Amino acid sequence: MAKLSILREMWEFIRLKKKYWLLPVIIVLLLLGALLFLSEGSAVAPLIYTLF
Repeated sequence: MAKLSILREMWEFIRLKKKYWLLPVIIVLLLLGALLFLSEGSAVAPLIYTLF
């Protein structure tokens, strides 16, 4: 439940302060984190790590 509250608080901050430019930054960071997490134990991992 704590993760959902963090996302809810972040959305409230973005909405109230009109900082909509933060949305693409957050989305890209979440996608990169998910990509690294999912490729951790696979054969694709060495290819992913060469990108960074």
